Amino acid sequence: MAAHVPGAGSAARGDREVAWTSAQRDEIGADRAQSPAEVYEERFVPALFRPWGSVVSAAAQLEPGQRVLDVACGTGALTEAVCERVQPGGAVIGLDANPEMLAVARRKHLDAEWREGRAEALPFTDSSFDAVVSQFGLMFFDDKVQALREMVRVLRPGGRLAVAVCDGLDRSAGYAAMADLLQRLFGSEVADAFRAPFVLGDVTLLQALCDRAGIGDAGIASHDGLVRFDSIDALVSTERACAWTLGGLLDDAQFERLVAEARAALGPFARGDGRVEFAMPALLITVRRPWARDGISPAGNGSGRVPGTPRPGWD
Repeated sequence: MAAHVPGAGSAARGDREVAWTSAQRDEIGADRAQSPAEVYEERFVPALFRPWGSVVSAAAQLEPGQRVLDVACGTGALTEAVCERVQPGGAVIGLDANPEMLAVARRKHLDAEWREGRAEALPFTDSSFDAVVSQFGLMFFDDKVQALREMVRVLRPGGRLAVAVCDGLDRSAGYAAMADLLQRLFGSEVADAFRAPFVLGDVTLLQALCDRAGIGDAGIASHDGLVRFDSIDALVSTERACAWTLGGLLDDAQFERLVAEARAALGPFARGDGRVEFAMPALLITVRRPWARDGISPAGNGSGRVPGTPRPGWD
């Protein structure tokens, strides 16, 4: 599975060449080799990520008139949902480290501002936002603890943080079967690349990250979700095209072998019409920044100095 393309964190595998066959181009429906960002928007967003926008927005308790930051916004799947919830009168900034993702996001003509930047060093002043959200990006950041600290730093007192990550691979039977197949066919290097988006799928691990970031009492809850692709071939070809997991790891012969084997391995998840559907739950971190404490101004105007490392006591 290619979860959120590393946006406000590492560039990850963006330097790896992604080879395309004519069969893949036909499957994608493109006349040319698309960029990873275009593949992400056209295939992964509808198959996996669009439904999560309303879930994360609701967890952040967004309201009209608020100023909201979407960290690792990618092509804007979550940003779109945020824009709908904060109007009228709201303001939304989508931030990502990948300019190709932002270029695709800008084509949506959302009522949002797009900024290039990294989660570990957000280019905003203290207490700048009523809410900060992030969808399937945290697991790719270079320094996850620092990214959490930064997201809390730019929150106004009383503001809310909502961060979604993939739950454990063992709770997504379809992707677990795909990982097992890759392990059997090509070994650990390829299989582990595919498993990368699931590395934070553990409540205890997430709680430890929050604790190290100085965030006490963070809420962490599991939410059900589904993966839907038009066919097994569509799933496999899309995964191979993702530069941040399988992209550049398989040659044409290996890809053909994978497609043939996947039809059997993923057959239990195919419906009568050939579409593929299986569970992919997520873990959602939610935090509310405290009101006036330790000299932080409740006015939310940035006049109070926010400690670089947040103190415990979040609720």
